[in-house]
Amino acid sequence: MTVQVDFWQLVLLLISFFGACAWAFKLLLGQTQRHLDDRFSNVSLRLDSIEVANKEEAAQWARVERELMELKAELPLNYVRREDYIRGQSIIEAKLDGLAVKIENNQLRSLLPGGGK
Repeated sequence: MTVQVDFWQLVLLLISFFGACAWAFKLLLGQTQRHLDDRFSNVSLRLDSIEVANKEEAAQWARVERELMELKAELPLNYVRREDYIRGQSIIEAKLDGLAVKIENNQLRSLLPGGGK
C-alpha cells in the first residue's frame, strides 16, 4: 500500500500543523499571562496592605515620640536631682544653725549679770 501526497497537500498539511502549534502557543501564553496578572494583582494588594500598615506604624511611632518629648518637657518640673535637694537642705540647715547661735547668744547675755540691759 502506498500513499501519495502531492506537494501542495504537504504544504497545506505543514501550514495546518504550524497553525495548530501557533494556536496552542498563543493559548498557553494567554494562560501564563493571566496567571502572572493574577499574581501581580495579589502582590499589589499585599504591598498596599503593607503600605497601610507602615503608615499606621509610623503614626504610632510619631505618637510615642511626641509622648516622649512631652515627658522630657515635664520631667524637670516634677523631678528634683539629689544634688539640688542636698544643696537646698544644707542652706536651710545653715540658716537654722545661724538662728540657733543667735538665740544661744541672747540666752547667754540674759544670764550674765547686767546683760539684759
